[in-house]
Order: sequence, then C-alpha cells, then structure tokens
Amino acid sequence: MVPARKTLPHSRIVRHHPAVTSEDVPRDAPAAADPTELAQLELPEGRLAARTMAALLVVGGLMGSANLFVDGVLIAGAARWAYGATMVALLVLGVVFAVLGRVGPQHTFALVLVGDLVYLVVVLCIEDRLSYATPLMLLFPALVAGWFLELRQMCVHMVVIAAVCLGALWPSYDSGVGLGVQVVVSALTLNFASLTVFLLRWRVQRLLEATERLTRLDPLTGLFNRRYLVEQAPRIWRQARRDGTRVAAMVLDLDHFKRLNDQFGHAAGDQVLGSVARSLQATVRPADVLARTGGEELVVLGLVADAAEARQLAERLRRAVAAGRTADDHGVTASIGLAVTRPEDGEDAVAALWRLVDLADAAMYEAKRRGRDRVATAATPRTRAPRTEETSA
Repeated sequence: MVPARKTLPHSRIVRHHPAVTSEDVPRDAPAAADPTELAQLELPEGRLAARTMAALLVVGGLMGSANLFVDGVLIAGAARWAYGATMVALLVLGVVFAVLGRVGPQHTFALVLVGDLVYLVVVLCIEDRLSYATPLMLLFPALVAGWFLELRQMCVHMVVIAAVCLGALWPSYDSGVGLGVQVVVSALTLNFASLTVFLLRWRVQRLLEATERLTRLDPLTGLFNRRYLVEQAPRIWRQARRDGTRVAAMVLDLDHFKRLNDQFGHAAGDQVLGSVARSLQATVRPADVLARTGGEELVVLGLVADAAEARQLAERLRRAVAAGRTADDHGVTASIGLAVTRPEDGEDAVAALWRLVDLADAAMYEAKRRGRDRVATAATPRTRAPRTEETSA
C-alpha cells in the first residue's frame, strides 16, 4: 500500500560536514561573504566604530576647548595657539568620521595612537600639568582601544601608553622614584582598563558566535537546519554555474521509524537518529550539505558531474544508514529520493532549491512504494512559486 503523500516540512533543513573546500564558508561562519564587503568594513561594527570615534573626538575637542577661556591654564604665546589648533583638529576629525559613517581597523588604530599623542601636546601647553592634564585624560583612547583593536594592536597601544605617561610626567617630578611610581600606577591603571574592556568584548563575541551557531543546528542530532540551507543555496548555485556542474538533492526518510518509536520508545528513536546522523556525516563528501529536515527526514545537497555520480552517492548513503547500529543494536533503513538539476543564470537559488527538494521528496515516496531501503530518481522537474517562509533565513 502506498503511504499517504505528506508535505515536506520546509521549516527546517541542513547540516554541513565539518570539512569544507576553499570555496566554502568556514564552519563557524554565518554565510559566504564577498571579499570586497569584508575589505570595506561597511558592517555594523565599522559604523559603530566610526560613530564612537566621532563622538569621542567631538566631546574631547569641546571639553578641551574650555581651557582656552580659563585664565592661568595654558602657557601664553605659541603654546596656546598650538593647543587651540589641536582642539580644532579634533573637532574636524570628529565631524569627518560622523559624515563618512565608517572606519576600518587600521584607521581606528591610528586614531587611538593620535589620541595618545594629543595628550602629550596638551601636557606641553598646560601651566599646571598635574592639576589640568592628568594621565586619566588617556582613558578615552584606552577604552576605545580595548573595544575595537586587535590583540597585537592592543599590545602596541599599551606600550605607547606607558611611554606617553613617562613623557608627560617627566617635567613634573624631580625624584626618579616618584616619577617611576606615578608612571607605573598611571600606565597600569589605563592598561588595566583597556584589557578589561578587551576581555569583555572577546567574551561577548564568543557568546554571539556560539548563539549564531546554535541557530543553525538541530539540537538532537547536531546536524545543520533549514536556516543554514537557505544561506548556503546561493553559494552552491553560484559554484555550480561557475564550474559547469549540477546540483543534486537527496531526501532520506527512515523506514518504519514510527514503528521503532512505538515498540522501543522515543529514547531508542533518538539514539537511532544520532547513529544515522553520525553514519551520514562519515559518508558525505566534505563539500556536501547534510541536514535534518524534521522528524525522520534528512536532506543531502551536493555538486555532481552528472546523474550517475549522484546515484552512486545516494547508494553510499543508503548503505551507510543500513549499516549503522546503536549501542542497543537498533537500526533502520532509509528510502532515498534523488533529484538533479543544472542551475541557470539569473534564477533564484532559494526558489530553485525548494523545487529540487520537492522533486527529491516525491522520488522518496516512490522508493517507499517500491519496497523501501532503495533509491528512486525524480522525473521531469516541475515548478512552483516559493513559499514566503522559504525565502527568509
């Protein structure tokens, strides 16, 4: 008796093998990125850095300009003009970055070092350095360094901070011991602030990356889910068009899985799913995409030269599932539906993906009708408009 036709649950899909080709996205990356996009740094982090730097430059310039209107703070003559020019330069830089709205890592590093040097200029222009130009003025560049710089740049900045503190405090102390103590205390305080912010940022980034990975994983099997498939479809279609290869989709449905659950319990069923997932992970090729689509259905997506190669891969997957066993010696077989397509220029990759998966899903039911534990190949492709939920990650 032919099993009732059911709709493939498009709300889930895909797992990628840990190894990837040079053309693939790294396992931990959210999606394939264009190199020019990475180079331009027109990302939220770049915009945040630009706005932060602009705000700090403007605030620093305005606060520093207040000294121009207070008698007895600045040294008269050229020093006063140099101080004023420095404050104007800070304001101009702040406006420039606010207008541009983006900044690269090297720009941020350079601006942090400029902030350190500006403090030296301020010190040289102030009458009472200890009262009006304490090393705590370096706290702004120290915090920016901790949040935006890389580790190597951070180390350079920490050394520069110590040197700037030494140069700024040198004229104010006759005793070498007193000078040394003040330099060490000031440099350690500022560098500790930078390091604390740096470690906080590192921890936040790790948590965000872990959360991002979890949104792409099926919690039971560890396979990737539908979101990852949607993200990878454009890459796979683009690579197939460039290399002149075809895209193969294989829908696997475990045979009599409900019977196994009813007879041995859902815990046994979960163990079988885990065993099948491990068997398939060890069998798929490095660049293939493997996913659990929900329940006892899985999908494999990969590039092939022709239908014969796709058939060979499907047979390997079928044998791998049949050979797998749990610790309690439970096992299942799989009916596999296979569909192959040659991507066309200009077609929507996600819509084409779901059409291909639909074909493979229909072929999977044909494999069940023929007796299960076998591979069936899809007939002529049919088209349909993608569903709304299928076009969003």
